[in-house]
Amino acid sequence: MKIDLNADMGEGFGPWPMGNDEALIDLVSSANVACGFHAGDPLIMQRTAERAKARGVDLGAHVGFPDRQGFGRRVMQIDTTELAAMVTYQLGALDGIARAVGHRVTHMSFHGALGNMAAADADLARPLVRAVAAFDPNLLIVSSSSRAIEGAAAQCGIRVATTFLADRAYDDEGLLVSRAKPGAVIHDAGVVAERVERLLRDGVVIAASGKALAMPVKSILLHGDTQGAVELARGIRASIEATGGEIVPVSRLVAGSGGARG
Repeated sequence: MKIDLNADMGEGFGPWPMGNDEALIDLVSSANVACGFHAGDPLIMQRTAERAKARGVDLGAHVGFPDRQGFGRRVMQIDTTELAAMVTYQLGALDGIARAVGHRVTHMSFHGALGNMAAADADLARPLVRAVAAFDPNLLIVSSSSRAIEGAAAQCGIRVATTFLADRAYDDEGLLVSRAKPGAVIHDAGVVAERVERLLRDGVVIAASGKALAMPVKSILLHGDTQGAVELARGIRASIEATGGEIVPVSRLVAGSGGARG
């Protein structure tokens, strides 16, 4: 079995770090990089792109609301035309930096509240996914399980790689449990490893209610800002390798993806 292991990173700002990106990037096959809206800045983006290129790690744009104080995890009501332009802006920012350092953007993902809203609302997902397709139809969208995003992507002819968020709880619809609820974020490395092993073995995720959800995935994600993220990543790698799995960048798992801009 081949599967991608990816993490959100580049989420510091100026001299303030968020997570241990230098250690984490040695453990993953794909990186989702903040593009300056919910976190990140040009220099952090550049350094992360350079590290990803040096290690053969796929580079993805992690697009969010313009909400540094709330880390992009607060709901914002923004006109969809303006929001779609913000998606394009963030994709362009990382694409420019990636090309300047000799790397390329292979995928994108929606961060935090923006991702949760798009995953649950087809009317919001459509214009955002159209913006991605207009920017580069060869970009891969990496997303948690979402009929809204998958449907919008199918309409635009753009590919989606479903990712399992190893450190997050799911509801019965396969959507993420709100961070406002107890148990939404899983910090126990043993529990995370057990969830990953079950997914790889049985193809299912156990929802917060105890319901088993079938979830065919191409990728396993963890959050770089989660406490103990490096240890969680090591544990997930060990779980994948113990089952005979091979960790590869997400662009190698989905035919036709990889970003054609240049």
